[in-house]
Parts: sequence; C-alpha cells; structure tokens
Amino acid sequence: MDYQDYYQTLGVPRTASQAEIKKAFRRLAREHHPDAKPGDSAAERRFKQINEANAVLSDPEKRKKYDMLGANWEAYSHADAGAAGGPFGPGSPFAGFGRGRTGQAGNVRYEFRTSGGGAGEFSDFFRMFFSEAEPASAGAARGRASTGAGPTFEEVLGQMGYDESIGSTPDARRRSGGGPRTAARPAGPSAEAIAEIGLEEAFQGTTRRIELDGKRLEVTIPRGADTGTRLKLTGQGPGGGDLLVTVRVRPHPVFSRRGADLERDLPITLEEALLGAEVPVTTLKGKVLLRIPAGTQNGRLFRLKGQGMPRFRADGSGDILARIKVVLPTNLSPEAEERARHFFELVRQPDPR
Repeated sequence: MDYQDYYQTLGVPRTASQAEIKKAFRRLAREHHPDAKPGDSAAERRFKQINEANAVLSDPEKRKKYDMLGANWEAYSHADAGAAGGPFGPGSPFAGFGRGRTGQAGNVRYEFRTSGGGAGEFSDFFRMFFSEAEPASAGAARGRASTGAGPTFEEVLGQMGYDESIGSTPDARRRSGGGPRTAARPAGPSAEAIAEIGLEEAFQGTTRRIELDGKRLEVTIPRGADTGTRLKLTGQGPGGGDLLVTVRVRPHPVFSRRGADLERDLPITLEEALLGAEVPVTTLKGKVLLRIPAGTQNGRLFRLKGQGMPRFRADGSGDILARIKVVLPTNLSPEAEERARHFFELVRQPDPR
C-alpha cells in the first residue's frame, strides 16, 4: 500500500490554513476535472487523488490523524498483513487489539469502508486509516463473525506506544533515554498570556515572544486577529499543559474596527464638498482615490470594498467605511468675508432645520 502525501498532491505546505487548502483544491479540481479533459485517464486519476487529499486535509479530525502518522506510516501500512486481511489480524502490528466476544471464533474479520462513494473512489491508504469498522449488525446479516465497533485510531496508537499528547514514538523516547509508554502523561494546568499588537500587525500577521518559566516561546499571530482572539499552544504550558494566548489590539489613531470592517473620518474641504473632487484615502494597504460627488453632505458614508481587515482564518477582507468631515475655512480676511456674503446671496439655501 503506497503512502499518499496529500500536502504534495495539493501543492501546499504542512502549515497551510484551511483557506489555503480550499483554494488549492478548487484550482486543481477545475484544472483536472474529467469534463475538462474527456477520455484522459491520467487526468481522471489525478482528479481522484486531488479529491482524496481534500477529503482528508479539509477535515480537521482526519488531518490530525494523518499528521500523526508522520514517518511511521510504513509500520501502520503493514497492518493489512494479518491472516484475515484486516489491520487487526494475526501477524499484524495491531494483532489482539480487537474487542472480540467471549468464546467467539478467533477468525474475526474487520472491514473498512469509505464514508462516501464507491470502493474505487479512494485509495487503499485512505480506506485503511480513515474509514470506519463495519457495524456488528451488517456483518451478522451476512453470516460472518463480527466484533462490532473496533478500537479507535487513538487507542491503536496508544497500544503501539505512540503518545498523541506529546507527539512521540517509542523510538523517539528510546533516543531521549525514556522508557516505554505505559500511560498518557497527565497534562499540567493551562497557563494564560496576553499578546498586545498594533492594528497594522493584526493586518499583516506577526509574532510575539512570551517568556514562561524561563522558557521563551514564539507565538505566531495570524492575519485578521482581533482583541479577544485566543490561540492555544498545546503542551507548551507548565507541566505539559496548554498555553492560552489572548490577543489584544491597541487602539488606532485613525481607524476604529468593527469585525473585519474599519471606520474612519475623511476630512475634505468646503470646495471639494461643494464642487466634487477625487481625494486620496489612506488604508492599511496604501492609498486609494475616492471620488467625492458635488454637493456631498457632512457625515456621508462611503464604502471602500475590500480595503478593510483580512478575515481571521478565512478568505476575503472587510471594507473601509469613510465618513465625510467637511472642514470649513477660518480666519477669513475682510475681502474673503465680503465675497462669501456675495456667494450666499447667489446661492439661496433653504433653512435645513
């Protein structure tokens, strides 16, 4: 059974976010869809591989199990060497892990099914590690001995000495001088820390160093984080507990934030408000030009699409809401005041109150 590198299939790094995985899948699925290349068997095989990779990496639980296999996948892949052809048969690394009934015949058979589509839709590698054991009622209906639900993936890893909580294997513990694993190490209490960042850092994404019990930890803060965003560093707290980092975004002198949207005042002159103009607006991406129509009133809102904050761990960005603030001229000279009076005689404005 061949190992499937799903990250390589989708062309994404192992640190890829769900949004990046989704984007890569959509692009590749369009490129290799059988409808786009009718009769091309290679494209059809590639399309199935892309679907399989997405089925695992887009599901947090399946992705977690896949990442846990790591370099030890070969040991697990030999699990189908048992006499019954299943991963828990005699002679396999998982032998004896099934929950058989008392007095039941030893030739217990486990079957694995995909959760969607026909048997040929996913590879043997997928079915081995990400399918569920056949329910007891289904096996009994066909006259075969059945154990019901088999051990969970985590239980099998535990029996093999793999400690999920600290991501270590027996080989790794022997190299570090540790003995065989007999029970999961109890986690210590969680610790909490505050990471204060600026709005520009929240826009770009940043890192913070946190010192805990004499140990320095670097925390990656994703783009779009907001005040109250909580990040968990599993196993990085005291005694192997978790470290919970709460983000706090400092107030900004120009922008106020409402989720992914930003609001700001936009000062313009009386002339620009009366006659219209194109005025520059500073955003966190740079400067854009906004067209102000003639006769724009003080307080009017303009929406600049996509110029706001990136959405936290999601696609797209919010908007900027620019509120017009007309700035009137002051300290008029006698001549300017006279001309202003003449102007208002020409422009009779009704009482707005």
